[in-house]
Amino acid sequence: MGNTDITNAADVTDVTDVTMEKLVSLCKRRGFIFQSSEIYGGLSSAWDYGPLGVELKKRIQDFWWKEMTQLHDNIVGLDASILMHPKVWEASGHVENFTDPLVDCKGCKLRFREDNIPEENRKEHKCPECGGELTEPRNFNLMFKTHIGPVENDSGVVYLRPETAQGIYVNFKNVIQSSRQKVPFGIAQVGKAFRNEITTKNFIFRTCEFEQMEMQYFIHPDEDKKWFEHWKKVRMDYYEKLGLRKEKLRFKEHGPNELAHYAKEAFDIEYEFPFGWQELEGIHNRTDFDLKRHSEYSGKDILYLDEITKEKYTPYIIETSAGLTRSVLMILSDAYEEEDLDGDKRVVMHFHPKVAPITVGVFPLVKKDGLAELAKDIANDLKESFTTFYDQGGAIGRRYRRQDEIGTPYCITVDYDTKEDKTVTLRFRDSMEQIRIKIDDIEATLKKEIKNYKRK
Repeated sequence: MGNTDITNAADVTDVTDVTMEKLVSLCKRRGFIFQSSEIYGGLSSAWDYGPLGVELKKRIQDFWWKEMTQLHDNIVGLDASILMHPKVWEASGHVENFTDPLVDCKGCKLRFREDNIPEENRKEHKCPECGGELTEPRNFNLMFKTHIGPVENDSGVVYLRPETAQGIYVNFKNVIQSSRQKVPFGIAQVGKAFRNEITTKNFIFRTCEFEQMEMQYFIHPDEDKKWFEHWKKVRMDYYEKLGLRKEKLRFKEHGPNELAHYAKEAFDIEYEFPFGWQELEGIHNRTDFDLKRHSEYSGKDILYLDEITKEKYTPYIIETSAGLTRSVLMILSDAYEEEDLDGDKRVVMHFHPKVAPITVGVFPLVKKDGLAELAKDIANDLKESFTTFYDQGGAIGRRYRRQDEIGTPYCITVDYDTKEDKTVTLRFRDSMEQIRIKIDDIEATLKKEIKNYKRK
């Protein structure tokens, strides 16, 4: 057939663990993520998603949205405004509580969060970098402030939202009345949030502009423990559905001194990134704090009436709040692998096919004798169902390697036998196995493989 892969899966050995340097390099080289405004020297903590990055992020979002809305009869969606009435943030506690204590070094002029400085340095008011004297701590609010209207004065002050949850809470009654939902039910939202972080680090893990995927589940106060445990399990199961390695995931409970001002109980789902275990998603029992505060500050009744029992109450809320941008970094970290193929190095991204930026690559073995035209026809037919990439440049082995490095799970190769028997070679990314299938069976075969995918 002439299109045999240049390696044999039996000769593969894993040679290295992923590092942030390798991930950042791959992301720029292959068009996943770029530094924002790079031609001007870049802007700290801001990143642009390239052609492959935006596809990966969108597919992760779509995967989450399906899991959290389409598969549930009692969870509906919302897309609230980024700009909200400033009293929203007074009611939520962000104006009062959303602060970090900061100190400055009088010598080197660096700024630090006080709780990130070693205890010995705090006691001695000594800079951990240069040894200079530190200023007294002062509170710094993390919300970005801007103005509405032509005059910049206090009457026009608004904030870029630091979280997406409040837009859900203030629309509680609107959603109840328009969608005819009954407690228990949920409201899901994906959107941008902004925090004026003093310390931004680890690529896209902690940035000033980020995206959240949140679902707020409204319940009877007597059932908070039951639903809290339910959503802990559902959310952990979600990450396993994404094909992540179980040993890289764990729960971390918030201690009494770690709980947010609104929380009765809280757990994080943590992932072991190349820089250590870090929060990926929070699951919180927010009690009735939010709805009561918005009722108090707005003067509006936000009670729920049970039409059967006639009981009136303020629902408790179980929150599941995941970072979309952090999920992108998690997927990249978990997928990355370098393999030694009998002296040849293969970089491969083991994306689940449902989130891979490109689902299938289509190649002619050579550009002549009508193979290119036949391969283009196949690629065009597959575009209706899959994201495809057509490539006719270079040796077939090199084309496979390029697709491995961007995580394309399947490749189709058209060769001279295709003209005779209407079959093509289907090549699998993870195992590098190759099989012959009929052209008419390509779509059905790919859909079956995607549905049954398990990472080896």
